[in-house]
Amino acid sequence: MTEAWATDDELRAAQERYAAGIPGYVPPVAHGVARKDGAELTFGHVNPPGAARPLPAVVMASVCGYVAGTGVFRMDRERFAEAVARLTPAGAATHIPHPNLWTWRDLLDGGDAASTFLAFYLADAGDPIVDEDDARFRERFPAAG
Repeated sequence: MTEAWATDDELRAAQERYAAGIPGYVPPVAHGVARKDGAELTFGHVNPPGAARPLPAVVMASVCGYVAGTGVFRMDRERFAEAVARLTPAGAATHIPHPNLWTWRDLLDGGDAASTFLAFYLADAGDPIVDEDDARFRERFPAAG
C-alpha cells in the first residue's frame, strides 16, 4: 500500500520524521524550486519569507542536501523526481492546497534529460545573494509594503 498523509497530524508527523533524519536541520525562512533549461529558469511555487511551508521545505532538503544556511542546490532530473515522489503522499490531504507538489510535478513533466533543477533556501531574509539564480528567485518575493 502506498503511504498517504491525509490529516494535519499525519502531515505534521511526516514533517517531523523528515526533519529528524537531517541532523542539524534548520527550517528556512523562504524556499522554492525552479527548472533550468539553458539560461531559462521556470519557477515552481515560491514560498517567500513569512509564507514558507515546512513540509515541502524539509522533503526537498532530504533530497538536495540542504541542512542550514542560504544556498542554491542543483539536482538532476532523477533527484528532483525523488523529491516529487517523497512529497506525493501529502496529496491525500485534500482539505488543503498543495501548490509546491503541483508545481514540482509540472516542472518535472516540462523538463527533459538536459534540464537541471534548483532548490533555493533562504536562512535569513538579510543574507547576501548567492548567485544570479538566487537573485532571480528573490525577485519573485512580494514587494514589502
